Amino acid sequence: MPGKPFVLEETTWKSVRETDYSVAVLPWGATEAHNYHLPYGTDNYQSARVAREAARKAWDAGAKVVVLPGIPYGVNTGQLDIPLCINLNPSTQALVLSDIARSLEEQGIDKLVLINSHGGNDFRQMIRELQATCGVFIVTINWWNCVDVTDFYDEPGDHAGELETSVMMDLAPELVLPISEAGEGVAKKFKVAGLRDGLAWAPRSWTEVTEDTGSGNPSAASREKGAAHFEAVTDRIASFLQDLAAADLNDMYA
Repeated sequence: MPGKPFVLEETTWKSVRETDYSVAVLPWGATEAHNYHLPYGTDNYQSARVAREAARKAWDAGAKVVVLPGIPYGVNTGQLDIPLCINLNPSTQALVLSDIARSLEEQGIDKLVLINSHGGNDFRQMIRELQATCGVFIVTINWWNCVDVTDFYDEPGDHAGELETSVMMDLAPELVLPISEAGEGVAKKFKVAGLRDGLAWAPRSWTEVTEDTGSGNPSAASREKGAAHFEAVTDRIASFLQDLAAADLNDMYA
């Protein structure tokens, strides 16, 4: 059975050479602990599945999009004391992104969408730097906040909480341990008021913040919530991919 033409890992040169792709999609995740009940690859499962489903919907609507193999490592400088949390420094990410973008540019694909699944990844300054020297139009989407999450969850959490647990229950239920085995996801806050209330920002030392590596209570998670959220997210990203595929990069402003 032939692979999906919008998933590069599954397709062949025979198919690729006959397809005029206009948008490449790059899932980017992380390898890190997710409380006691979710796998280390949670971010990678989420970014890949969101990218593929959004691309499928866009492809079915006529957009020539292709999902590249994902990057499974993210910025985890605050988790280096947790075994097998793998860190990729922002400077390294910038080099990887540049090489991928320039490969696409050489091959005539001038639009690249990053589907980010990890809060420690921030590609905006990398994109600003590449904008001046690379002919590829690069955009980034954090999949978890592209729709209003309060429509789906009472207490989403920001790491292995209700949101991520619900989505993983839908995408890879065989990898999710029973909620009874999860920690409560209690996360300490900064004592300094400005850091606590959002006036200022600094990275957190994760083992000082949480005992179970979670940040957010997963107890109310359900597969139904995750499925509804995933559907809404992929609908919105698919619509964006369609618009971007049709866009003229020389006429982007109204």
